Amino acid sequence: MQHSAIQGGRRAFGDLGFAAKTIGAVWAIYIVTVVVRAILSGDFDAVIINRAPTIITGVLLTFGIYFAIHSVAEGAGVKRRTIVAAVASIFAAIGQGLAFMLLAPLMNDSKAEYRVQAREGAVIIQRGQEITINRTADEPLVLTLPRIDELDTMDKARIAADAAVIWLFFFAAWSAVYIAGVSTAQVAEGRRQLAAAEAAAQAAQVRALRYQVNPHFLFNTLNSLSSLVMTGRTERAESMLMALSTFFRTSLSLDPAESVSLAEEIDLQRLYLDIEQARFPNRLSVNIDVPDHLSDVEVPALILQPIVENAIKYGVSQTREKVTITIAAKPLGDGRIQIDVHNTLPKGVSADRPRPTGTGTGLTNVCQRLETHFGGRADCRFGAVSDGYKVSIAVPALSNEEDDD
Repeated sequence: MQHSAIQGGRRAFGDLGFAAKTIGAVWAIYIVTVVVRAILSGDFDAVIINRAPTIITGVLLTFGIYFAIHSVAEGAGVKRRTIVAAVASIFAAIGQGLAFMLLAPLMNDSKAEYRVQAREGAVIIQRGQEITINRTADEPLVLTLPRIDELDTMDKARIAADAAVIWLFFFAAWSAVYIAGVSTAQVAEGRRQLAAAEAAAQAAQVRALRYQVNPHFLFNTLNSLSSLVMTGRTERAESMLMALSTFFRTSLSLDPAESVSLAEEIDLQRLYLDIEQARFPNRLSVNIDVPDHLSDVEVPALILQPIVENAIKYGVSQTREKVTITIAAKPLGDGRIQIDVHNTLPKGVSADRPRPTGTGTGLTNVCQRLETHFGGRADCRFGAVSDGYKVSIAVPALSNEEDDD
């Protein structure tokens, strides 16, 4: 059975490129500040080498925040993503602080010299861990600061906490940029899908009108009415005429851009099939199996019309034997329902016989309408089966009441 490619939903890590660009931009800004500081310090190599591990771990942790945000289910609101981003940023900041503490013993002592003159006249010079105090009347006082790995546990914890607080703001800033960018892209995508849905709905309306006023359909229907009248079967002719009138009035009043209940859609197809049964009284059997608890599920208006039209055109019209068209609905286990339109082969007819085929435009349009209406939550499959031809669509099991909530 052919499968329309609309069920994949959001492509896995489809926004990874955008995330990588923003991560690269944020860390590029940080690298620029490090380079400027290295130039001003006078010991370029030491500053760059000492900051390189921080940059590497920081980039990796930022990607970790991205994957944490991305783990939130599709469709989750900005608030939920923000909470996940905040928690992930806290863990990333703690991780960066711990990484700084663990990598501190590997850092080289800077050869850069910082000279400050105190108010009392003493000159304080710092080179790496060594501090020299030059006093006018006394010998220079040389002090050596302990390395980070030589500090006691509490001092290490304090330094790590201070570093974590600083990095928290850094990671939070990237998260805000990323979420804002993704939200903007989602709004733009939503507008694009809405525009596509409106365009598809307008095209569907044109196609629906074409189906409804199809000269061939009208000719055959009127010809059948004429035959019924001429043979004195006025009650059947009246019934067929009422069905035709109701079908046109109902279908023309529907807006394909809107949704209708499954019950309303099925009622419209009953009208159409009633007309066709009058044309093919001995060749068409109709079986509709839609549970009452699914009758309120919303579907795009006229979504079944081209499917049923094809079932008549390529099923019933192509044989003198009796064909059964079944419209059935059933719940799926993932919050969706499946609607099947199945026209069976007559008994005794081989499933291997050549089957008439159309252009596939009608079924393709059905799948496109489902995609623009429901996105990745919809599914569309169609193709030959062992006993005939089946079209299966899956839509979210949403009703008007649930939408209002």
